[in-house]
Amino acid sequence: MKFSLAIIALFFFLGACKPSADYSYDVLIVNGTIVDGTGGQGYSGNLGIKGDKIIAVGETKGKGRIEIDATGLVVSPGFIDIHSHSDYTLLIDGNAESKIRQGVTTEVLGERNSPGPFTGKLEPKIVKAEYGPDTIVSLSDYFRIIEKNEVAVNVISYVGIGNVWRSVMGYNFDQPTEEQKQQMKEVVRQAMKEGAFGLSSQLAEIPGSLIPTAQLVEWCKVVKEFGGVYTSHMRNEGLHVFDAVREAIEIGEKAGISVEILHLKIADQKYWGRMNEIVYLIDSARALGIDIHANVYPYTRGNNSLVTIIPEWAHEGGFEKLLGRLKKDADRKRMKQEIENGIDGWYNHYTAIGKDWSRMLLCEGQYAGLTMDSVIAIRSENQQSDPLDILFDLLIEENSSISTVYAHHTEEDMNLAMRQPWCSIGSDGSAKAIEGPLSSGNPHPRNFGTFPRVLGLYARERNLFTMEEAIYKMTGLNAEKLALQDRGVLAPGNYADITIFDPYNVIDKSTYEKPFQYNEGIRWVFVNGQLVLDGENHTGKRPGRALLKGL
Repeated sequence: MKFSLAIIALFFFLGACKPSADYSYDVLIVNGTIVDGTGGQGYSGNLGIKGDKIIAVGETKGKGRIEIDATGLVVSPGFIDIHSHSDYTLLIDGNAESKIRQGVTTEVLGERNSPGPFTGKLEPKIVKAEYGPDTIVSLSDYFRIIEKNEVAVNVISYVGIGNVWRSVMGYNFDQPTEEQKQQMKEVVRQAMKEGAFGLSSQLAEIPGSLIPTAQLVEWCKVVKEFGGVYTSHMRNEGLHVFDAVREAIEIGEKAGISVEILHLKIADQKYWGRMNEIVYLIDSARALGIDIHANVYPYTRGNNSLVTIIPEWAHEGGFEKLLGRLKKDADRKRMKQEIENGIDGWYNHYTAIGKDWSRMLLCEGQYAGLTMDSVIAIRSENQQSDPLDILFDLLIEENSSISTVYAHHTEEDMNLAMRQPWCSIGSDGSAKAIEGPLSSGNPHPRNFGTFPRVLGLYARERNLFTMEEAIYKMTGLNAEKLALQDRGVLAPGNYADITIFDPYNVIDKSTYEKPFQYNEGIRWVFVNGQLVLDGENHTGKRPGRALLKGL
């Protein structure tokens, strides 16, 4: 009898220990439609997660500690936002609410300017105003702070040519000496050593507009040594857009580097309808072996600062100098003439929108949510009637910082670009939220709706491409462009960045008039194997990592 009781006790003891051994997976997703991010046809199947990795896709054996029934839903890789500006907002709120709720699990930062380096002649007060912590000097510092603070998404960064230039030249816009050119080259090299994925450029604004093609080629040769990418906001998206595309191709050819064109568009009404010519240029270059590609956001309005309407010479010396010039009658007169008539080679937002103030929507400041023509009408009631004087005064009042939406390209051109097999999706937006410190102003809806909009509007409703192709443009294709290993595709051994959504109902809700709205249809989001979005609820988990090139 004692023996029997001992056996029974042992049985119950082993039974109590047994459940953990019975679980083959930490998370098991069952009965979903697997769309793996390669562009291949979706299929019914399961997916198993153990720790931070995917360990089974398709058929699975065993049970999951947590099981999710994905019947009627698509199971895809987490979306990779290849064009993001969340550099600063992630430091304010690491939950990355508006991105996680779109299904984004990796953000690619550092376009135009990057969150480091901030050395040499970069103005400390500008750095602090934009990025907050005084402790950020290098890209390594930024990555360290991101991981210390913890964020919900993975983070990748380029090094921006604005940082490279200002680290050596400050706000001096003279042509650099040979010694200064070499110093800037070393700034690029150091950033690549610290894990940058490549070099990014904004060539339509200073200081990028001052940097000749040959100098960019030299910097890109350094980037190539590390297997990085050159990504470019082209020198001109308006009347000189074809020359700008040719320049991007030339840089790729001469440096032997992969090139990504940011938000490919034709942003001047005089050239609307000619996207087919740009597609031809890119296809021809690719046929010659030049690795060039592009991304787009699914909106016909862009977002930039209102101050970019001011000619380049007025920016020399930094913001304080610019504000001083805006207060001088002689400088105002010159600016007005150049804004009205244009300057050869300068991308002029005012002429690009047909000099139609109703096509400019202010996103910040006292007139957030109003178009510029409405602001002009309001201010004209006070006997201030010259539209450009009103604009200049507004810039002075707001310290030259007013985010603005410009309606300057067409649906037809955008659709043609988006359909190309080498064109992927990037938001050109930042992580926002519907409450808290990231809920101010009147931001572009792309901050909230880019990826659900592509899935719901362009894939499901308009049949611009299949759902599988849409997902590839957000996942596997972006991973390929970045040479990003172990992410972007659902496969055993890859990291468990996963988005599960309802293909029949997924859609964006954010609008220009009411931007602070999350989308519908994104059900669950996992980052590195941890559940970050559970239905409508952000779990508060922040399992994102800084992903460093070659490190």
